Amino acid sequence: MLDGWVRRRIDPPMDRLGQGLARAGISADAVTLAGLVLGLAAAVMIVLELDVAALVLFGLNRLLDGLDGAIARSTRRTDRGGFLDIVLDFAVYGAIPLAFALRDPGVFALPAAALLFAFYVNGASFLAFAAVAAKRGMSTGIRGVKSIYFTAGVMEGTETILFFVAMILFPRHFPVLAYAFAGLTVMSALARITLAWHAFRDEPVEESD
Repeated sequence: MLDGWVRRRIDPPMDRLGQGLARAGISADAVTLAGLVLGLAAAVMIVLELDVAALVLFGLNRLLDGLDGAIARSTRRTDRGGFLDIVLDFAVYGAIPLAFALRDPGVFALPAAALLFAFYVNGASFLAFAAVAAKRGMSTGIRGVKSIYFTAGVMEGTETILFFVAMILFPRHFPVLAYAFAGLTVMSALARITLAWHAFRDEPVEESD
């Protein structure tokens, strides 16, 4: 929901930085992989209750997630890069709730499971919509130039970052934050499913005489 507003403000400086990194010979794929390492390291820090380190590492992960796209835009976008970006983002997003479940299974496991369920349903609706949209030749630039069809939702990247930062800063409130996040994420999935129900309606074939 907030991604469009945020992108208009951060894309210009990110693009300038991405151009500089591209000139230095740093590839978008390398930045994507480095971001994965930092994101998983943040999850490990959450398990170990080293929350300041977790926050710094997660912030760096999100920075690199923006930079890989900026580098790609200044050089050449590839299907492999787009694939890696999406899959590794999902990996980090799944690792954070899992880390809280491992940190305190008795208190955090159930809300973490609820949040991961919501991520699963939302991710399935997101990727299924993109696959069918590609089959039908649909395209959109609502969230910038992407490798697959992006549908806007209540919970997008910006909201995800805000919730994860709040969880790291206030770990005792993880259950409440996780249930709220899960509910809003399921709402996004249901909205996307409703959109797909109407957008992908097949017109009846008219029989010729």
